[in-house]
Amino acid sequence: MEITVIEARDLSEAWFLCVTKAVTEGYEYEIDRGSYAGQKRKELDFIVVKIKYPGTRPLIPDVPQGVPCPTSDEYIESYLPYLMTAHKAEGEQYTYGQYLEKQIAEVIKMYKEDGFNTNQAYMSVGNEQSIYLSDPPCLRGIDTRIRDGKLHFFVYFRSWDLWAGFPSNLAAIQLLKEYMSGEIGVNDGDLVASSKGLHLYDYTWDLARAVARTS
Repeated sequence: MEITVIEARDLSEAWFLCVTKAVTEGYEYEIDRGSYAGQKRKELDFIVVKIKYPGTRPLIPDVPQGVPCPTSDEYIESYLPYLMTAHKAEGEQYTYGQYLEKQIAEVIKMYKEDGFNTNQAYMSVGNEQSIYLSDPPCLRGIDTRIRDGKLHFFVYFRSWDLWAGFPSNLAAIQLLKEYMSGEIGVNDGDLVASSKGLHLYDYTWDLARAVARTS
């Protein structure tokens, strides 16, 4: 079991470094159960990614010429309600927002009313019924800390699509962090993400190799 640690300046650099690691060091296996069962993944055992300036614009990767960008500013804006509100569209089993919406407000209230020195400002995703879903939530928690006048996020994904999920998820989570820091009255801080299932699906391998060659 290998633990990969990456430190990056911004979200774009974090994505490039993670793609390179997955291409060069990820282990290959066929999926028995879950999204794209029967297909293959390249996956890192466990990864921790620390991003020092996650608010640097643009939030999406600056991909090399000829490689399609895995996300867009428009998609991230449309993704925000899925992350922050309890609204669920027809056909959706869940949204992150159905778990997070009330917790976001409570964490803001906690810091404003009780002070910054606490370890209780943690927001969880999923419940005891999630294990029975055909596709349980990938994001499982957002922990928070205020240090040196900045709000820092610590997020955990049980399974994480590196190609398109990583840049979209982290950009939206960064916008959430900026919103919360503004409401609390502190500055924006680091974003630390971890996962024991950061992976590339086989249909992205050729594109990922092209990205890795330019990193």
